[in-house]
Amino acid sequence: MAATSVSYVVVLLDTSIVNVALGGISSSIATDVAGLQWLMNAYTLAFASLLLTGGALGDRWAARNGYFAGLALFTLASTLCGAAASLPGLMAARAVQGVGAALLVPCSLKLINQAFPDPERRARAIGLWIGCGGLAMATGPLIGGILIDLFGWRSIFFVNLPIGLLGLAMTGRLTSEPGPRQARPFDLAGQMTAIIAIGTLIGVLIEGDGLGWFSMPTLAGLAIALAAGVLFLRIEARVAHPMLPLSLFRDSVFAGSVAVSFASAFVFYGFLFLISLYDQQHQRLSAVQTGLALLPVTVMVACGSFVSDRVARSYGTRRPVSIAFGLYAFGALGLLCTGSSSSWLTVPPMLAIGLASGFISPAATAPALSAVVPQYTGVAAAALHAARQTGAALGVAIFGALLAATDGFDRAMPVSLWIMVAVSLAAALIWRLSAGRFPALETKPAHAAALTPPRTGTS
Repeated sequence: MAATSVSYVVVLLDTSIVNVALGGISSSIATDVAGLQWLMNAYTLAFASLLLTGGALGDRWAARNGYFAGLALFTLASTLCGAAASLPGLMAARAVQGVGAALLVPCSLKLINQAFPDPERRARAIGLWIGCGGLAMATGPLIGGILIDLFGWRSIFFVNLPIGLLGLAMTGRLTSEPGPRQARPFDLAGQMTAIIAIGTLIGVLIEGDGLGWFSMPTLAGLAIALAAGVLFLRIEARVAHPMLPLSLFRDSVFAGSVAVSFASAFVFYGFLFLISLYDQQHQRLSAVQTGLALLPVTVMVACGSFVSDRVARSYGTRRPVSIAFGLYAFGALGLLCTGSSSSWLTVPPMLAIGLASGFISPAATAPALSAVVPQYTGVAAAALHAARQTGAALGVAIFGALLAATDGFDRAMPVSLWIMVAVSLAAALIWRLSAGRFPALETKPAHAAALTPPRTGTS
């Protein structure tokens, strides 16, 4: 648990710290909102696009080896981020960070899944794992603000170096999991079409305002994204060894978990990006002041992660997760009523948004992993995190596009908050219809036979 929790600490520490550095980075390397969107999404795009491959590697190789390689790559890329001299260089290093995260996150979940075969203990372990990440997110903005004020924005990347080295030292002491490992071939066509679909869609959303929403490049980009998405589904339905087995989605619990994970990340990270820019560019807050302003959100993320398992064991997940999405809607409506000012009236809505985000992630993860057969837990974990990262990238792109299109926070903020309300209520309904009580998922999934890898002459 100590070794694997380091991965989530560095991943979420990096995410939350970078948000409070947006103002300093913008001034230092002279970039606009679109540049900041690309900076944030260079990481999330690489993370989301390669998570399924990272999960497949975790199933194919020893999960410990995949985790070690991912953490080493993430630590190296963090050092490159701190040394970057230009926006393209920083974006490239952020993308390498995403590659490392795509390896270490699903492999760390696979290690936890192997160490805790009992569903209740696994849920508790996942809650602790996500809770450690929540603590990093809670302390990240304030620590980042202090580091930025004292040493500049580059220091927020160098802080990952000692944490990553500690994680590598602990990982070296882990033993490899017993039993044979799968040797499934890589689904290169599926991987490439997924990257094209997600990357093109995000690019269109970021650059659409500058190019014109009805211009030829924008319409062509949308057509390419749609065609690549359709082709990805056709490939995954027909190849013998798909990167993302579509049969996983026959289980309503797994499908619902993926959907609500996407929706939660869309709402939360889109909001976090927008409110961070609002505090720094509209309210003219310093990095430390921005970190303090975000504390009501980030602290409650950690609290929600730690109480999620206890609530799920006592009441199941169907009603609590729906209520958590209701908290998202309550928070957005509360900020609409207060006008997103910096007064104390914004604290209760911010607390509600943070609590919802922290609660939903572990509450949706544990049932999804229990709904699939063990040999597919790496891919299942990757699918969940790919949904989260894709949702986060789309949230940043869409909320940032609204800011660019309306040319100011006074108009962009209310529209974004209403989008948060609509997405949250839709996700609450989806979860109510798809998910049952947890941990009443201890039996083997009914579709296990459909998910069993086919026998071959070399098996």
